[in-house]
Amino acid sequence: MGYTDLVFDLIRNPRHTVWIGALAVLADAALCALVIWKISYTEIDWETYMYQVSLYLSGERDYTRIEGPTGPLVYPAAHVYIYTLLSRLTDGGADILMGQVIFAALYLLTLIVVVACYHRAGAPPYLLPLLVLSKRLHSVFVLRLFNDGFAAAAMWAAIYLFQRRQWLPAVVLWSAGVGIKMTLVLLAPAIVIITILNFTLVESVLLGSVALLIQVLLAIPFLQENPAGYLSRAFELTRQFMFKWTVNWRFVGEETFLSREFSLALLAIHLSLLGLFVTRDWIAPSGMDPVQFVRQMMAGKRPRVALSSSFIMTVLLTSLVIGLLCARSLHYQFYAYLAWATPFLLWRAGFHPVLIYTVWAVQEWAWNTYPSTNASSAAVVLCLVIQSVGIFLRDEKTPRAAALE
Repeated sequence: MGYTDLVFDLIRNPRHTVWIGALAVLADAALCALVIWKISYTEIDWETYMYQVSLYLSGERDYTRIEGPTGPLVYPAAHVYIYTLLSRLTDGGADILMGQVIFAALYLLTLIVVVACYHRAGAPPYLLPLLVLSKRLHSVFVLRLFNDGFAAAAMWAAIYLFQRRQWLPAVVLWSAGVGIKMTLVLLAPAIVIITILNFTLVESVLLGSVALLIQVLLAIPFLQENPAGYLSRAFELTRQFMFKWTVNWRFVGEETFLSREFSLALLAIHLSLLGLFVTRDWIAPSGMDPVQFVRQMMAGKRPRVALSSSFIMTVLLTSLVIGLLCARSLHYQFYAYLAWATPFLLWRAGFHPVLIYTVWAVQEWAWNTYPSTNASSAAVVLCLVIQSVGIFLRDEKTPRAAALE
């Protein structure tokens, strides 16, 4: 094997992903330490989280009465429990350095899980540098201490468990992630499909009931005090989005952004895209058309499909990206969910490595432009479109075979 062949084998052969990934994690650990040492922490929501937790620790259980310097508590119960623990570990939030160290450890553990997911999906090593070079991702975890770090960790751990066919633990962990932040609901359509492809409708409904039960168990202290108040705050579906904070749709203008018509159009696009992916790609492993699939499902028959790890990861991340594309407003911390998904989806779309790196670089620039501009917000949406359309149009001659083990 010549030098050139060796290099190409190292960057393309998935069998090298594990040890190259280990080196990447070690390098990123040094980078995280350097970020904490050299870059000043910026206060955004940490103080508010700690104040809200102090109210919880003082005995307050009415969600509508838990507020902080930047506003009310608008996250589900698992968020409260996590930041209660962080409060105890950081002297009520005063020990910022300890908080940063904890989040750096969380970041690195999540990165290890992400690399494991890539390895199980057969992704090539040349994608690994893109997993450790994101400026915004390090900022979200290590400099801002956002709850999105914990939600993203739960998401990737659930993806890994889904790849290993650990269905119940995966659903439990995913639901726990939803209990931190609602963003993980965007994976729900994909989870419904991959469970139905492996179980009967009744069994899938039972798994869904487990996910719902997790939410109830997490929220019991607050549901006992003011159930309507908890549901309206923790899962607020009528929240008014502020144009000045949007990262994605700024280029459409404030009047359009705030209009009901724009909101309904995005919802229609979201549902249409999901419908297209479900009917064309996601149920393809069953070997049935949509009508046959629904009939079999309603008849209580199990498709008995052994899905590949690559297919499972693709479906879950595609569902996420479609949801982010059609979200009326994304904030900078949402990059915690997208950053590690993008390289994989661009690769699965069949793009050349140069194009993968180019799209990643444009996306990274857009998410690091503060405040967002018309150009940066258009770039955010364009990169999400490229990922979604790329997956939909990828050249795969035997989609059913590619989805199977």
